[in-house]
Amino acid sequence: MQTNFTPQQLEDPHVDFSEKILRKCVHCGFCTATCPTYLTLGDELDSPRGRIYLIKDMLENGKPADEKIVKHIDRCLSCLACTTTCPSGVDYMHLVDHARIHIQQTYKRPFMDRLFRNVLAMVLPYPSRFRFALQAARLAKPFAGLFAKIPAMKPMAAMLSLAPSSLPAAIRLPVVTSAEISKVGRVAMLSGCAQQVLDPRINAATLELLSRIGVEIVVPAKEGCCGALVHHMGREDASLAAARNNIDAWWHEIENGGLDAIIITTSGCGTAVKDYGHMLRLDPVYAEKAKTIASLAKDITEYLSSRELDKNEKGRKLKLAYHSACSMQHGQKIKDEPKRLLSAVGFDVVDIPEGHLCCGSAGTYNILQSEIAGRLKDRKLRNIAKVKPDLISAGNIGCLTQLSADVGVPMCHTIELLNWAYGGAMPKGMEGLLGEA
Repeated sequence: MQTNFTPQQLEDPHVDFSEKILRKCVHCGFCTATCPTYLTLGDELDSPRGRIYLIKDMLENGKPADEKIVKHIDRCLSCLACTTTCPSGVDYMHLVDHARIHIQQTYKRPFMDRLFRNVLAMVLPYPSRFRFALQAARLAKPFAGLFAKIPAMKPMAAMLSLAPSSLPAAIRLPVVTSAEISKVGRVAMLSGCAQQVLDPRINAATLELLSRIGVEIVVPAKEGCCGALVHHMGREDASLAAARNNIDAWWHEIENGGLDAIIITTSGCGTAVKDYGHMLRLDPVYAEKAKTIASLAKDITEYLSSRELDKNEKGRKLKLAYHSACSMQHGQKIKDEPKRLLSAVGFDVVDIPEGHLCCGSAGTYNILQSEIAGRLKDRKLRNIAKVKPDLISAGNIGCLTQLSADVGVPMCHTIELLNWAYGGAMPKGMEGLLGEA
């Protein structure tokens, strides 16, 4: 793609980086075939190619974002299916990230939109606040249908609809979990923010399995949200502050005992942490540390694939549909490792048709773009039904929250199934499948 940025514009390192991305695009349109919003809405401006044109025009002309640009950029899921498809290697992720920062800096959203975004940014990254909000949401849940009839209140309706009717008891994770056998490794684990509230059993299963195979795990007290949620809202300062906080917490562990890896059990967080090197590339204090941290970040299935685990038949050939989160398959390019691990313990692992398409969760997307998210969810549920699985596995809390209530069969995090297969507790909902308690 030909660009016409001035030398003065290219002095801005962010603009210079985006200009290089834009020049790689050859207008081929391969991205439109795998873009969930284009397939759902049929609008060229809701495809990666269309958004690239909008971003180019906005940045090249140095103009503030307008309502049209914001509408189509907001509709992007950041699922990154387009990057998997693109033959030219266009770095769409960082281009749309830059566009969102520009929007945040130059566009004043309508009051209610600003309000909901501020609430999400102030609540979701903080587990105690999030737990309190979910408890309050149970009281307001009966009014979700009423809110859905008011256009400006649709995000509220979506939040109430997604809120669980009950919350599991909180699990306080120890700062250090010792290896149960001779120690073969030492890792840090990101406990996450939403996940530890919605399903703390995921983190508990991770600690159990890793310690059982000889890995010591640390969960630094000062670790916090990875920053992904505010990052995708274009709130650059907040996302970088979250990244620096985690780097400091993990760096302390690197200097005091060393780390083989930083284990992440939510693939959306994993994509963000693996991008710390890029996010902080211009920070003279954190740039090198960020690269090191990004290189240590591993999805739990990625890490377990590097360990020698015994095969067994615990799954007893149950048909298991593996749902690969977008942040896993497109963001981190992890595709086969989870399926190999599940197959090794006896599950009959099957792919879901159109598995490359997003389920509609995408961080806060199912709140802020609930209508499109709902259509994508329905499409995903129809595709899951086609394979008639006994149960479903996924590696991202957002996908589990989006789908599990309506999918009709047990849906578990991959690590819960693996922990059970190697001697841990049976995941909730599986009792009837095997006749066990």
